[in-house]
Amino acid sequence: MTTPTENVALKIMVIDDSSTIRRSAEIFLGQAGYQTVLAEDGFDALAKMNDHNPALIFCDILMPRLDGYQTCSLIRKSVRFHSTPVVMLSSKDGLFDRARGAMVGSNAYLTKPFTKDSLLRTVREYTAAAVSR
Repeated sequence: MTTPTENVALKIMVIDDSSTIRRSAEIFLGQAGYQTVLAEDGFDALAKMNDHNPALIFCDILMPRLDGYQTCSLIRKSVRFHSTPVVMLSSKDGLFDRARGAMVGSNAYLTKPFTKDSLLRTVREYTAAAVSR
């Protein structure tokens, strides 16, 4: 098990138009020692990515202006961030939503509301390579 000090360098971005989801993720991740970068939508996230260089991105699907599918697709087209893991967040747990997420390049799918355990398990799974570097 990693200790909080081992996670300090890792930044996790959470993109969600719900302040409740952003705040919950920030609390859970902060308690585990991760730095959290919050974004309200895809445009906000894309503007912050270069400054913060996140190791993992959680991306809500249903957002105004630029939805999660569009945001993930743009991240995959980015030279700098194309290999950054993206986990889609959604309250919908349908096969179509999961398939569409995979089509735009997401690595995984986490259903909301998520638990602290499921969030941190996903973070550990997709940041293991970043920690071992």
